[in-house]
Amino acid sequence: MKILMVLTSHNTLGNTGRKTGFWLEEFAAPYYVFKDAGAEITLASPKGGQPPLDPKSDAPDAQTEATLRFKQDTNAQTVLANTLTLSSVSADDYDAVFYPGGHGPLWDLAEDANSIALIQAFYAAGKPVAAVCHAPGALRHTKAADGSPLVQDKSVTGFANTEEAAVGLTNVVPFLVEDELKKNGGKYSKTNDWQPYAVSDANLITGQNPASSEPTAKLLLQQLSTATFAPGATS
Repeated sequence: MKILMVLTSHNTLGNTGRKTGFWLEEFAAPYYVFKDAGAEITLASPKGGQPPLDPKSDAPDAQTEATLRFKQDTNAQTVLANTLTLSSVSADDYDAVFYPGGHGPLWDLAEDANSIALIQAFYAAGKPVAAVCHAPGALRHTKAADGSPLVQDKSVTGFANTEEAAVGLTNVVPFLVEDELKKNGGKYSKTNDWQPYAVSDANLITGQNPASSEPTAKLLLQQLSTATFAPGATS
């Protein structure tokens, strides 16, 4: 079982002068769900190397069991520091792809041609595509085989407008994840702010917020267990 995780390379929070990047819990929780299930995990990002960490996700009040485990895991830290460049990976070589969030993906992965093509290739092959929190924003320009938006008529979730308002970034981000999913015809749903919520529609899996990271990863594993393609197949 081979799973690709795609992280952001973007570290600037709009014009605020603050830093952003990926959200630690949204990487660590799925990483250990996959690792503990025996998956072979590969990490990639647009620029390769060390992805930028959103400093707020490293604050004491943002720590979880998974983030604390990561801080003690030198092997995982080394893997994270050496992500492959996104342009060098192929959907043919993996069974599923998972996108952790953080605000960074709204600026780079949402617009990245390699990322868009990668998601479309995974989806067209019937392989699970999962994204949590802000990472469903990476689906913004993705298309289905017939040219329609990939999320059209599919059950999806992602960081809610009310959650973006709560962190005071509604007017900073380039777009709102909830609005964009709805605009592209997605059947958006959510639960209460900051509570775990993940939905699966065939091989498209999305989670609402950081607390949804582990449930989203578990839905991906569940989808893999019923996959109709040959796991581990490469071309």
